[in-house]
Amino acid sequence: MLSVAIAKPATFLQDFRVTWSDSHIKQLDGGKGIQLLLDQNSGCGFASKSQYLFGRVSMKIKLIPGDSAGTVTAFYMNSDTDQVRDELDFEFLGNRTGQPYSVQTNVYAHGKGDREQRVNLWFDPAADFHTYSILWNHHHVVFSVDEVPIRVYKNNEAKGLPFPKLQPMGIYSTLWEADDWATRGGLEKIDWNKAPFYAYYKDFDIEGCPAPGPSACASNPTNWWEGTGYQQLDAVAARRYRWVRTNHMVYDYCTDKQRNPVTPPECMAGI
Repeated sequence: MLSVAIAKPATFLQDFRVTWSDSHIKQLDGGKGIQLLLDQNSGCGFASKSQYLFGRVSMKIKLIPGDSAGTVTAFYMNSDTDQVRDELDFEFLGNRTGQPYSVQTNVYAHGKGDREQRVNLWFDPAADFHTYSILWNHHHVVFSVDEVPIRVYKNNEAKGLPFPKLQPMGIYSTLWEADDWATRGGLEKIDWNKAPFYAYYKDFDIEGCPAPGPSACASNPTNWWEGTGYQQLDAVAARRYRWVRTNHMVYDYCTDKQRNPVTPPECMAGI
C-alpha cells in the first residue's frame, strides 16, 4: 500500500487563487474549504499559486448530487505550455440520477495526450467527501481514490516513450458545462432546471518541489515521494488496482481498436 505522509491541509488562499468567475467560488469554514458553483451564466476555476516538479497533491472533493448530467468537475496538473504540454487529469463526468459517476483520467507527456481511461466509482461521490490524489515521481504517476490506485502510468523512457519529468506543473480545478461529450458521449444534456450545481473541496495538500525553487530539489532521491515504497505498487495496492481495472473500468484507450488499430506502445510496455 502506498503509505500516506502526514497530511498538511492548507487554507484555500494559502496555496491557490481563483482563475475565473470569482463570484462562483465561495470560501467555507474560514477558508479550509470551498464551494464551486455552475449555473447558466458561468462555471468557475482555481489554480495553485506555484508550480511543482514531482511530489504528491491531494484534495477531498464532494461532487454534484442528483442529476449532474453534462457537467464536468476537473482536478488536474498542467505545465501551462502551449505546444509541448504535460498534463495529469482527473475529470469527473456527471450523470443522470441513479447512474454511476465516472472518473476519466488522462496523461499528456511531451504534448501527446489521447490516453483516456474511465472508471465507474464504486461509491456515491456526491454523498460525502473522498480523497483524490496524484503521486508523481521519477518512476511513475499514480492516480488514487481513497488511496486505491485507479491508474498507473509508468516511466518507460528506457523504451523510448515520453514521460513528464522536465516541466513543472500547476494544480488546477474547474467546474464547467460539457454536455456535448461528458455524459454518454453527449447524449445526456444538462437540465438547467436543476441548477445551480455545487461541488465542494477541502483538505488541500500539496507536497512537492516548488518551481522556481532549489534546482536540486526535483532530483533529490531523499524526497519522500521518491522513496522505495513509492517506486512501485506494493502487493496490497497492486491487488486493489487489479480489482478496480477488472470490475470498474468502462473505457481504456489501449483496447479501443477503432481509435487505435495498433496498440499504443506504452500499453504494450505495461501501464
